[in-house]
Amino acid sequence: MKIGIFVKPDRLDFARQLYEIVDWLTSRDCEVTADERLAADFELQGVTICPAREIPGVADFIVVFGGDGTLLSVARLGDSRRAPILGVNLGTLGFLTGVTLDELYPALETILAGRHRLDSRSMLKADVRQNGTREPVTFHALNDVVVNKGALGRMISLHVWINGDFTSSFLADGMIVSTPTGSTAYSLSAGGPIVYPALDAITLTPICPHTLTHRPLVIPARGKVGIVLHSGEDVTLTIDGQVGVSLEVGAEVICTESDYRVDLIQPTERNFFEVLHQKLKWGDRWQRR
Repeated sequence: MKIGIFVKPDRLDFARQLYEIVDWLTSRDCEVTADERLAADFELQGVTICPAREIPGVADFIVVFGGDGTLLSVARLGDSRRAPILGVNLGTLGFLTGVTLDELYPALETILAGRHRLDSRSMLKADVRQNGTREPVTFHALNDVVVNKGALGRMISLHVWINGDFTSSFLADGMIVSTPTGSTAYSLSAGGPIVYPALDAITLTPICPHTLTHRPLVIPARGKVGIVLHSGEDVTLTIDGQVGVSLEVGAEVICTESDYRVDLIQPTERNFFEVLHQKLKWGDRWQRR
């Protein structure tokens, strides 16, 4: 088996454990692949060096050590083929990186034996046109596509279309277009609903709209969301909170379901509601102390 390895860049304290993991995998006839930066930072020996963007196309599966942000950046790598990803949590919340270090070796045994299951997640595609350009700049997101104002900017004016039908014009701090995976991220903080990950849906969540009538909206995943920036200064489009591009007045953002999907490896029987209960204390009864 060919196994790709990614580690959060600032976790050099993880070096000793990473050496042990690489040794464990190679002792089981696995070929471990890492990009040049990771191999150099951690002085890895006995691994195959490959450009990061090419690893999803050559690996049988990928192990990501870090937090959800690290997994999001890996999920956007590659083109036509994306190897399944096992997220190992070195962070705090860990919605996507649900496996702990204590669970790692049993999880790897399960995967090598083929007893794991795959949790397929949809992605969004965002086509951005502005400044009179005909060809869009295209991005793909596992969590969300967000149009929002800068820290010191005033509210912005947005026009929204769904499937070509005019939907609304409103003043707000921005708009979040999210996948079901992203429903527990920024969208949730802005008052959006929790959406079951297996659903084919897109959620639109306004950020602090200047009206009481605008509420989050869930549409079928095959829908087409158009957002036009009517007015505003210091406005940015962000992809998974990691990639950003400045938007000028008149910019158009078209969001549709991506042709790409991400398969997350689930080596345990832990279900989505257990994750909600563990991470968000969802469903817990409040008790006075």
